[in-house]
Amino acid sequence: MGWIELALASGIVAIGATLQGSVGFGLGMVGAPLLILIDPRFVPAPLLCASVVLTLSLTHRERRSIEFSDLKWALIGRIVGVGIAAAFLAVVSGERIALVFGILVLLAVGISVSGIHLKPTSRTLVVAGTLSGFMGTTVSIGGPPMALVYQNQSGPRIRGTLSAYFTVGVAISLTALHFVGRFGTQELLLAAVFLPGVALGFWISRHTSSLLDRGYTRAAVLAVSASAAVVVVLKQVF
Repeated sequence: MGWIELALASGIVAIGATLQGSVGFGLGMVGAPLLILIDPRFVPAPLLCASVVLTLSLTHRERRSIEFSDLKWALIGRIVGVGIAAAFLAVVSGERIALVFGILVLLAVGISVSGIHLKPTSRTLVVAGTLSGFMGTTVSIGGPPMALVYQNQSGPRIRGTLSAYFTVGVAISLTALHFVGRFGTQELLLAAVFLPGVALGFWISRHTSSLLDRGYTRAAVLAVSASAAVVVVLKQVF
């Protein structure tokens, strides 16, 4: 992998981190489908490592808006979803991962545009946490199920609560990936490539969280994610 690819990967992460820091999602949705086209090794563990750094920073910044009563239910679901994902990754061959990845990204986009309106109850949080845990561990995109539950909440509550959830949840996912042989020294070294992008995106988001038009931003992110996922699927099929 050359310097151009590494710089491009870090730039993609910077854009995703800016979006996530501004509107509550974006790093996985933008990063994962594009990064896997550059090098499949970037997903899931290296991107999840970058996500931990970002969500820790966002959790501290939005700590006054965290809804702690919601976290326990979402994390119970996360643990269940991660367990299912670990078992899945342990038996699925490497050649099939990219195809599954593309399909799950399209599922994430479908969830995001479904128009379903949910409230953050204990039941919906457990179900969303389970689906988020599975998708986050397998393809680094655990945001859409949780965002669906919180879509009608205030911006600070979304950013604060989801960041706290992802900080703990991603740590659980990385632990599971380590035990199935998909997170080690190589993944840590690849994750280091993303750190400048994470830092830049977090800094920019401090100035853009109140400026970005969520309607246009959301549509653009979903369009990019879906397009990249279709390319991944077509490459595997043909």
